[in-house]
Amino acid sequence: MKFLPALCCLIISSAFSQTTLEQDIIDIEPKVIEWRHHFHQNPELSNREFKTAEKIAEHLKSLGFEVQTGVAKTGVVGILKGDLPGKVVALRADIDALPVTERNDLPFKSEVRDTFLGTETGVMHACGHDTHISILMGVAEVFSKHKDKIKGTIKFIFQPAEEGPPPGEEGGASLMVKEGVLENPKVDAIFGLHINSATPVGTIKYKPGGMMAAVERFVVNVKGKQTHGSQPWGGVDPIYISAKIIDGYQSIISRESNLLVEPAVITVGKITSGVRFNIIPESAELIGTVRTLDADMRTKIITRMTEMTETIAKAYGGEATIEFQENTLVTYNDPDLTSQMLPSLEKAAGKDNVKLMKAVTGGEDFSYFQEVVPGLYFYLGGMTPGNTEAFPHHTPDFKIDDNGLILGVKAMTYLALDYLNN
Repeated sequence: MKFLPALCCLIISSAFSQTTLEQDIIDIEPKVIEWRHHFHQNPELSNREFKTAEKIAEHLKSLGFEVQTGVAKTGVVGILKGDLPGKVVALRADIDALPVTERNDLPFKSEVRDTFLGTETGVMHACGHDTHISILMGVAEVFSKHKDKIKGTIKFIFQPAEEGPPPGEEGGASLMVKEGVLENPKVDAIFGLHINSATPVGTIKYKPGGMMAAVERFVVNVKGKQTHGSQPWGGVDPIYISAKIIDGYQSIISRESNLLVEPAVITVGKITSGVRFNIIPESAELIGTVRTLDADMRTKIITRMTEMTETIAKAYGGEATIEFQENTLVTYNDPDLTSQMLPSLEKAAGKDNVKLMKAVTGGEDFSYFQEVVPGLYFYLGGMTPGNTEAFPHHTPDFKIDDNGLILGVKAMTYLALDYLNN
């Protein structure tokens, strides 16, 4: 059943004083900002979020929650059981940072350094996960004051390794699901958000259906025959074969994919081959990514890439193999749930500030939760209004306006409360 806006407000006022709830949200803002600054100054890489998890768990325990630690290595789960019977809703925040050296002028900038894949690097919350943690901690504190009026159970999921676990390790949302985070108690629906540096503060963006892309990582190994650079006819050039394979991949997108259905992308981001200017090497390695928003298109693209890799290499006298690694599924917002909860987002931000967006080819492992239970994921504005330049995610200059966090607290609070009271 779809909520009517008036009904949403009626439901909240029947259990809570609307004034009290809004005041609690307003009162928590200074704490949320303080937490955000702390996490920003103390970032930790994927599957290594030890101190981050410790601070989260300490906060949830102080609120009287049932707390589970060590979930999917460093994840934390807090459970708040309302005094009234009802459904179970989950709220999720990701907690890991990136191997990026910060170079902005924030007074709380990160000076942390660590080693990533054998290379020393700065560590930075360059995708805003520090804001996600702080927002969800704020929501938890707001709800802790109203346990006697909550109809059902709220599960707070603080997820590690959204950016991907280190090579050879499991992690992230898929491992949390594997370990049963959506069970005991069984979750009926899940909500999540992502701060966005290109969306103005006070704005929420959403999309029913496929919102973010499925992500595959692929590795191609090309085998040729080594020879002197002055005598290419004496060998088989794996670099030349690699160029032909890359060209073939792009024809899959431009000539074989119906982009009127959904967008799709194949990108080769790394090529490794050779040691010297006058030697045609024996092998080459290509590493890249595939992004799709439609299951049938994904299957077709992967099939055609496999066929092309083998046949193009053979046509030029070499051999080649391709391996795919699934990183995320399509972030799919359940259309019925999205329609049902839209009034809650509009109530939080104001109807004119909730905007329908187009799908993006970035990926998000929140999709693994959505594969199991209906979910809704949305963008939260983090750009200072009036700015003409956004600070892109995953860059040293990334910046988020603290004033955007309070809307995140309000939106997640209303989503959970309205869902439980439906």
